[in-house]
Amino acid sequence: MKLKIFYFKEGRLVDKCIGSRIHIVMKNDKEIVGTLLGFDDFVNMVLEDVTEFEITPEGRRITKLDQILLNGNNITMLIPGGEGPEV
Repeated sequence: MKLKIFYFKEGRLVDKCIGSRIHIVMKNDKEIVGTLLGFDDFVNMVLEDVTEFEITPEGRRITKLDQILLNGNNITMLIPGGEGPEV
């Protein structure tokens, strides 16, 4: 099985996601779902209609946000069309 690798620098996968819902897995036990409005060369992203899922000692915390600027250094995985973790 041949594995396809998408490089952020080329922007192929991320470019196709602009205007679409994406699921982002972060380094710090957070997952984010939102509509991608844009990104820069460092994969910093602007998202709208955002839901943030965070694992805390008390359980899962869900936060709704209108718009965020996400630091690309903390992204570990991007899932096009993803709707977030199962509740």
